[in-house]
Amino acid sequence: MIQDKFIYRCTDCGTEYEPDGVRYLCSKCAENNSDKLPPKGVLKVIYDYFNLKSFAKSNLLFEHLKEDNYIDLLPVFDSVNFPKLKVGNTPFYKQTELNGKKLAFHLYLKDDSQNPTYSFKDRASYLVSAYAKENGINTIVAASTGNAGSSLAGICASQGQKAIIMIPEAAPLAKLTQILMYGAKIVPVKGTYDDAFDLSIAATEKYGWYNRNTAFNPLTVEGKKTVSFEIYNQLNQIVPDRIFVPVGDGVIISGVYKGFEDLLELGIIDKMPVIVAVQSEGSDNIVRNMTNDEFNLKPSHTIADSISVDIPRNFYMAKQFLKKYNGEYLTVSDNDIINASDELSKNTGLFAEPAAAAAFAGMIHYGNNNMLSDSSHNVVLLTGSGLKDLKSVQNIINMPKAVEPDINLLNHLVN
Repeated sequence: MIQDKFIYRCTDCGTEYEPDGVRYLCSKCAENNSDKLPPKGVLKVIYDYFNLKSFAKSNLLFEHLKEDNYIDLLPVFDSVNFPKLKVGNTPFYKQTELNGKKLAFHLYLKDDSQNPTYSFKDRASYLVSAYAKENGINTIVAASTGNAGSSLAGICASQGQKAIIMIPEAAPLAKLTQILMYGAKIVPVKGTYDDAFDLSIAATEKYGWYNRNTAFNPLTVEGKKTVSFEIYNQLNQIVPDRIFVPVGDGVIISGVYKGFEDLLELGIIDKMPVIVAVQSEGSDNIVRNMTNDEFNLKPSHTIADSISVDIPRNFYMAKQFLKKYNGEYLTVSDNDIINASDELSKNTGLFAEPAAAAAFAGMIHYGNNNMLSDSSHNVVLLTGSGLKDLKSVQNIINMPKAVEPDINLLNHLVN
């Protein structure tokens, strides 16, 4: 184990910090932040890649990292502090056809709805919780549209930690129910996710609670990057050609990039996959600002609540990754998202919430427009279960009326 294995580096100004010198944002950049713009000063975790490479030759290094649960590439020191719940190593399905037609390209579905609280957000909560336990912290606060809150609540319940979740009052009932069932303290906030986010930061400053908020806490990107290690492993250690990722505040896509960037730095891989950022047309504050010099905010309104974000908290890091590695991006309509959810369910047996279905809708757009090369390897990241938001699909299902228990009445139903 390398004791001085990582530092923090500011995404914007490049200032570097020792782990005990900062917990959240770069102090230099944070001074000028506005609550009307994405924050600057988000920190990136940088490891001692040179010493890591000295452990073994490149072709053996990944196996070493995998066997040790990747802890040498995570900002904690002892795996005993990880929650007991099984987070990660989620199913990876190959899909050879859609709607009865054989696909000319390879399609893989990474199903993170199989995490303990049924969403990708468990990856970040898992690491934040472990860090808190390692450092003697018992109370963790987060703002959430639902998934991050239910994730933190569940993970904390398994660790005997206290979770305080601030959430927009309009969040889906299923996610609110999860939070309460896990025994967390819930604070419904009148307003948007951004209002809840700002309140949670104020509470952190006043009460000293540890804050899990995406991007604000650099460990959230680090937790989410583990999906990249798994994808690489589940594809028998080849790099996919494209990965379709649903995007809201920019942390998930930054995590996917960071995982593969770590592998690049270690010489384990020699190229970055093309990562496709998929946003809802009704909440496109990252995609729409990719070529703008100044950030322009548009209020969000989309059925995909998990990626409905006015102020994307990891905008600058996500934009840097997309530009540096020639990433791609597009938007899809709410109608596209619901149709994609329907197609995904009926073709694969996987029921995804709207935010996750957005990534599948992006893949469908690429496929329909001949943008996926024959024999290419394409991954769709499915980030949450459809059971978290049943209301969103009510318009596309037809619930039949009850019938009398008479066998003769079934003829018109089954024929």
